[in-house]
This record gives sequence, C-alpha cells and structure tokens, in this order.
Amino acid sequence: MIKYTFSFLLFILSISLVQAEQLYVNSKTGNDSNSGTKVQPLKTLMEAAKRVNSNKELEATTIILSEGVHLLTQTVVFNNDKYTLKNRLVIRADIMPDDVDWTPQKMPSVVTVIPLEPGVGGEEAKGIQPEVSHLTIEGLRFTGSPDYSYVDGTNLRRSYPIWRDGKNLDDLLVTQCLFAGNADVLPLHVGVIANGYGLVIDHCVFYNCKIPVVFWKNDGGSGSLSAMQYSLVYGGYFCGVWTTQGTNGDEFDFHHNIIANTSTIWIREKGSKRRYKASDSIFADYTKLAGYGSGPLSDSDATSTDFLEMKNVQTTGKVTIEKDQSKRNYLQLAEGSAGMDLNAGLFKKK
Repeated sequence: MIKYTFSFLLFILSISLVQAEQLYVNSKTGNDSNSGTKVQPLKTLMEAAKRVNSNKELEATTIILSEGVHLLTQTVVFNNDKYTLKNRLVIRADIMPDDVDWTPQKMPSVVTVIPLEPGVGGEEAKGIQPEVSHLTIEGLRFTGSPDYSYVDGTNLRRSYPIWRDGKNLDDLLVTQCLFAGNADVLPLHVGVIANGYGLVIDHCVFYNCKIPVVFWKNDGGSGSLSAMQYSLVYGGYFCGVWTTQGTNGDEFDFHHNIIANTSTIWIREKGSKRRYKASDSIFADYTKLAGYGSGPLSDSDATSTDFLEMKNVQTTGKVTIEKDQSKRNYLQLAEGSAGMDLNAGLFKKK
C-alpha cells in the first residue's frame, strides 16, 4: 500500500511538472518558429507573449531570457490573466545575480525601440505591459529609449520599460533588476509605473533614471500591500520615488533603500494629504526631500516633510558607485560607500 501511494504521488508530481509552461528566449540563436525549449529557443519576447496569451491551461509560466540584447520593437502585452499567487507568470534571466557564475555582462539587456504613440503631455513608448496579476520580473537590465526626451516646451517623449494599466490588478514583483538611463542620449522616464495593487520593488538598482518608480492609482477596492525595499536609486534627475492617490501610507512599506545624488527624494501627487513611513534607509546628496508633482512636465514644488515619518533614516554621508565594469558590483555601491550595511542592490545573498 505504501509502495502504491508513493508511485501515485510520483505520477501526480510528474503531471504537475508537465503542466508548468516554460519558454526560453535567446536573441542570438533563437527562432520564433522553434518550440521554445532550451535547445530550441524562441528569438523574441513578443513571440513568447503570444504563446502565453493563447494558452488557457491553468498553470504557472516561466519565460527565461538569455544574456544578450533583447530589442522590443512593439509593446509586449501580457493579457492572459489566469495566474494565482502560487501559479505565477515569471519573466526572468537565465543567470541570476546571486548565481556563482553571474557577472553584470550576463544580464539580459532589454532595449525599448518602440515607435512613440500620443500620450498625456506628449508621446510615450511602453516596453513590457503586464495586464495580469501575479507576475514576477527578475534579473533583467532595462535601458532607456534612444529617442530624445523633449519635443518642445510643452511636449515630452517618455520611455516606460514596465507599465501596468489595470487599476484592479494585483501582485507585481520586480526584483533584482537594473534600470539604467542617460538624460541626454538614453532617457528613461520611469523604470516601473503601475496602477493597481501589490507593486513590490525589491533589490533593484535605478541608475540615472528620471523617475525610478511610480506607485500609481487603483480602483478603490482592496489588494496586496505595495513596497519598495533593498533598492538603490542613484542619479534620479527628477525624484527617487513617486506615490499617488492609489498608495495609502498604511499600505506602503518603504525600508532598506538608498536614494542619492537625486533632485527630490519623495514626490507625491499634488495636494496629497496622505502620510508615509520610511525606515532603515539613506537619503543623501539631494536638492529637496519632498515635493509635489502633477504631470510629466511639471517641476516639483518643495513641500513640508511632515507627511513622512522617518525611523533610522540617515540624511548625510557619501554614497559612491562602482564604475569598474570588471567588478561584480558594477553600478552598485562601491566598497567603503555609505549604506553598505543596508544590503541595498541586486544581491540578496551577502
């Protein structure tokens, strides 16, 4: 009887393993007519999205991107909202930052070269658009767009590597990702901008992005808590974090973050009266601690900081970034920098 039960369990396990969808994407060796296995990978993330969206089986999905450059020439939309907290959609790197053989050069680099479309206050290009709940994006590098930012005095071009529109969606985890831009030649307007609930930014690095993350609006219902934790923001030439009316203070967890060399640390939607807490973090080398923002072209008007309760938050110290590309911690904290004890950056393992 025990033998039969054990065999039956193995049979059930084998079924569950078969039912887990897995697709490999290799921009160098792949072909979009391939099966999508590791030995026959797809070429584009767009093709992977098409297959995921058409698969109605109730199963987890993992899309694995190889090292190299992955060009997005049109917005990659995921709209098969069938996932659960346990059976998630995961878009991840083949080699993760905590793997022994990882180097910065092995991060899959996602580059947005999408034609701009009309948007609020100008034009915009959206990279990955996950219109699903229960999604993890991990281990990827995102760059800015080659389009110049400004069209004229009243219009702006904006690049959004990750954009979620649905106000009722929940559970978007972005972890161990690097967002890198340049204000003049590769502007990255917002690394992650998401409506809905449960946006968690974890162990990410935002280097020279205009705005790292916008915790946007929701439908007024209920959902998971949002958070920003163990992340490094350096060179945010507008702000370090942006919260709007969709992010209540008691529904937002902000801790073990470093924001440095940044114009304004914390932007709120204009007129916001909500209160927030920040703990175990460093804010250094900034122009304003808090401000209001009201749109893509607006400057931040300095505001009182009485909305922000800070516990163990250091507002002095020198944050230094490693610029040697041969180092494992390239574009992260350099040895001896302030904040080394916070474990902010791509690595989860010390």
